[in-house]
Amino acid sequence: MKFTLQKISNPLSARAGIIDTDHGRIETPVFMPVGTHATVKALSNTELKEAGAQVILGNTYHLYLRPGMNVIEAAGGLHRFMNWDKPILTDSGGFQVFSLSHLRKIEGDISTFRSHLDGSLHQFSPQISMDIQRTLGSDIVMVFDECTPYPCDYAYAKRSLDLTHRWEKLSKAHLRSQEPLWGHGQALFGIVQGSVYEDLRMQSVDVLTHEGFAGYAIGGLAVGEPKEIMYDLTQKICDVLPSEQPRYLMGVGKPEDILHSVARGVDMMDCVLPTRNARNGSVYTWDGKINIKNQQYKNDFAPLDNECDCYACRNHSKAYMHHLYRQNEILGMRLNTIHNIHFFLKLTRMAREAVLNAHFPEFYRDFFARYRVEDDHSEANALHREQRRKKFVIRET
Repeated sequence: MKFTLQKISNPLSARAGIIDTDHGRIETPVFMPVGTHATVKALSNTELKEAGAQVILGNTYHLYLRPGMNVIEAAGGLHRFMNWDKPILTDSGGFQVFSLSHLRKIEGDISTFRSHLDGSLHQFSPQISMDIQRTLGSDIVMVFDECTPYPCDYAYAKRSLDLTHRWEKLSKAHLRSQEPLWGHGQALFGIVQGSVYEDLRMQSVDVLTHEGFAGYAIGGLAVGEPKEIMYDLTQKICDVLPSEQPRYLMGVGKPEDILHSVARGVDMMDCVLPTRNARNGSVYTWDGKINIKNQQYKNDFAPLDNECDCYACRNHSKAYMHHLYRQNEILGMRLNTIHNIHFFLKLTRMAREAVLNAHFPEFYRDFFARYRVEDDHSEANALHREQRRKKFVIRET
């Protein structure tokens, strides 16, 4: 893998670059649609390419459970299994193991957990995660790490970070000891952890850059912490990461979070939000998010977004989309997903063009002057965060 930094915005930190892989070029900043089960839900590969997808994300944990590595290996790797000829990034399974805290136990370098599907017992380790990702054959491989929850105290975050650093070194050593299976190269990214503690984050950057990786991800953010903390830490981490390698903010996110992250120097992002919310009737437009199930759209014959040229907007109205959702028709979910993925990919593509054309600050300002940002401090969101906090405390107890 090769990364070429083309331009940096002035005065903001937004960057435009190119990642060259054996399966093609990725122009950054880039949003990566999530294909958890070897498919981006509701979309064909052709529809993904028509929307402008350059790289998709696969999930190590879920693919390990189903269809299983025997099937993926017999198919000749994940690219051939799903007939996707562009780059693929796979996560390590660490986040999923973390999310199963009530079903897992960590002893040394082994995480033993029960499948969320049938309760069967499994083990992950840095070496096992690397073996799985070798079999998958992803172009970009993530080290095995532990994702800390929010909130967590300093002592927990420090112990977790020390463990993650050990696992990252073991991941690198094990991957280096093997040859790729499917005739193309695989690049390994390190993951900066440390919860919301700045000194731990800086320590993580120092350890990882000394170890040396093809790129660097920022993990453990967008897990419930206040947005101001996420933005501040993202900026501080990007300020000290090597400029000549790509930066990946994991699990982000909403359109406003994507653009704030790009402005702080992030190159790559992923999130299930555009596809998951599409199935629930949420549509992202340049004026903000709308819910197509609302009665106000019953007689609205305008497209979802007057400025969008996706298949759904070229061919159908809000009234028709509203009707499909009211009737629980699968087509409504598909059309909504086509639109949302198109919107997210166009947002990062326009941000890239703005950097290259030296007017990113104006693009950034104009977007937020128009886009209605959701209230993250609403009572419902506050309740959700409190429930997440209590759930973690109960599990740890």
